[in-house]
Amino acid sequence: MPHLISKYKGNKWNKNKHLETIIPALFRNIPIKYTRERLELDDGDFIDLDWKFKNNNKKLLILFHGLEGSSNSQYIKGFAKYFYQNNFDICAVNFRSCSGENNRLLSSYHMGKSEDIKLIIEYILNNKNYTSIVLGGFSLGGNVLLKYLGEQSFNLNKVITSAFAFSVPIELDSSSKVLSKNWNKPYMIRFLKTLNKKMITKSIQFPGVIDTKGINKINNFHEWDTRFTAKTNGFIDAKDYYNKSSSLQFLPQIKIPTLLINALNDPFLSEKCYPIELAKKHEFLYLETPKQGGHVGFLMNKINGIYYSEMRALEFVSGFIK
Repeated sequence: MPHLISKYKGNKWNKNKHLETIIPALFRNIPIKYTRERLELDDGDFIDLDWKFKNNNKKLLILFHGLEGSSNSQYIKGFAKYFYQNNFDICAVNFRSCSGENNRLLSSYHMGKSEDIKLIIEYILNNKNYTSIVLGGFSLGGNVLLKYLGEQSFNLNKVITSAFAFSVPIELDSSSKVLSKNWNKPYMIRFLKTLNKKMITKSIQFPGVIDTKGINKINNFHEWDTRFTAKTNGFIDAKDYYNKSSSLQFLPQIKIPTLLINALNDPFLSEKCYPIELAKKHEFLYLETPKQGGHVGFLMNKINGIYYSEMRALEFVSGFIK
């Protein structure tokens, strides 16, 4: 598919990539009431699914949040509200340890844990009755989703009609280096604060397995992922984790219509996260790279209003609904 020309021109009052990222994250407030379902897993762990549904809806949107997000992240609630208003049921996934309660195992969620998406989708297919399922991911959740779509290219159930992903660091090593830049320090501090808290709790949960000495001195993802993500999830080090988990290598195998939107001014993404030449030759990958948008931003007029990302995603998937 061709590299798409984006209709999004940004918010006329705000052309700063950091404000485009921060304002929706901190000041958007979308009230939404979910019904929680705990999915007990065969490995002894659990994943919490938050549902919003109407009687007799046959269309479902499954949403996958970003790093240290949850079903209550503003972008998840915005999409849930907008698609629900357009006759979709919603399943907002909380990755392991992200629903307000630490998971039970040493391992947790990470950028490449696509097997959890597989488990969730298989559960829904076996226990629900939808004729069309759409998948949507954001940042980390977008990377895991794109990886899953590539891995399962010839095994996807035909009920899954399309997918979309926003603000995705599809090449993890280079994106981790971008995030370590000085101008991204406030984001790094915010991420590491909650990640450190979870890892310290995990070290108490599994005494003698995790060494958290000096954890608060870590100031970049490469060191954090080598010490903790790799150690607790079966990778050699951060490089091994990034190499195996980056969704870029899985994009050529995707076999359902998939929209990827990465803003050119996204402060988290490297140059490798804009696969323009690949998209031009790809039958199913639709790449859109607006100049504005920040990271999971795409604000239009009102902070609590409808966002471009929501409108564009619905417009895209509607063309493939059965």
